[in-house]
Amino acid sequence: MGVKLNLTVLSFFFLLASFADALTLDVRNYGAKADGQSDVSMALAKAWQEACAATTPTKIYIPRGNYRLSQASFKGPCKAPINIQLEGILIAPKNPGQFKQPSWVTFSYINRLTLNGGGTFDGQGEMAWARSDCSKTTFCPHYPMNLAFFFVTNSTVQDITNKNSKQFHTNVLGCKNFTFLRYTVNAPETSLNTDGIHIGRSDGVYIYDSHIKTGDDCISLGDGSKNIHIEGSSCGPGHGISIGSLGRYKNEEPVVGVYVKHCTISNTQNGVRIKTWPNSEPGTASDMHFEDVIMTNVSNPVLIDQVYCPWNQCSASIPSRVKLSNVSFKNIRGTSASHVAVKLSCSKAYPCNGVVLQDINLTYKGPEGPAISACSNVNPKVGGGQNPKACTTKAV
Repeated sequence: MGVKLNLTVLSFFFLLASFADALTLDVRNYGAKADGQSDVSMALAKAWQEACAATTPTKIYIPRGNYRLSQASFKGPCKAPINIQLEGILIAPKNPGQFKQPSWVTFSYINRLTLNGGGTFDGQGEMAWARSDCSKTTFCPHYPMNLAFFFVTNSTVQDITNKNSKQFHTNVLGCKNFTFLRYTVNAPETSLNTDGIHIGRSDGVYIYDSHIKTGDDCISLGDGSKNIHIEGSSCGPGHGISIGSLGRYKNEEPVVGVYVKHCTISNTQNGVRIKTWPNSEPGTASDMHFEDVIMTNVSNPVLIDQVYCPWNQCSASIPSRVKLSNVSFKNIRGTSASHVAVKLSCSKAYPCNGVVLQDINLTYKGPEGPAISACSNVNPKVGGGQNPKACTTKAV
């Protein structure tokens, strides 16, 4: 593993060890068939009901093979830890019109869940992408997400592939102490509105040694995201690693403590980005740190955008009321696909506070000439080497 073991990862291995002698529930004993045709939803529901009622650690085993799954909801609280060992491939219906719920597979109100085994969730999203017009208009149909984790605590997803979701691949809401380890998201660049992992109102989410390829943000953080650690992971294609957009809705919770380290971002529309709406509701985002990130052919490698206003849905002339503070970009290096490699466009009403640029080395080879940086409503503290030179022009 490329990252150092911390208490969160160690606790996962201790939890996994508790399943060594656990009762194993093989879904084939509940009627599941790995024939690529039979629906395994009833078999999984029966196995989950038994596992959730057990007073000792229990394993649900899904062996290798292809399984059709119409929809599944795994709901707690349960009486003991549960391990879902997925070795096979679960395949969603192609037609998004078949879904009555906003997610294909949902885990909710569970403590001490482990999902592992090297298996795959295949959302078969191609039909949904063809029907969506997100890239041109405000119309983004509410197609189902592949995986949703709602109010799940002290849990881990390890060595799982999530591919071709109809909408977001992974939604993490209201979770605490939740780890993704060697998690793979795989969808083409043409897949619309298919964020790899979206996190909101969760405290202590850890993403380690994971690889995300998709058509939208690799990782996006909504309001209430706290103590988020992303380390040793790769992103691209996609839209980069994004905090926000923030400030669109009333009563948004603060974003506090985001740490992105030792990551690579390649061939994406953005690199590391913080975005808030103009004419926004009040809000705050603080303690956001991006360190040791390698960019390869990335447009907007370093970006604070407090005038984020797609499709002119807002009054861009009215400043954002989301206050950004204590933000650092350190040891960001590689190649930019755009002339403005570093852009810090902060709010006129609430200028960014405590922004640090240190050891930036981003090169651009294009007709406009060497890379430049652009800043407005911010006075960053600059240290180490700066290529491009820090904030030489006003933001555009």
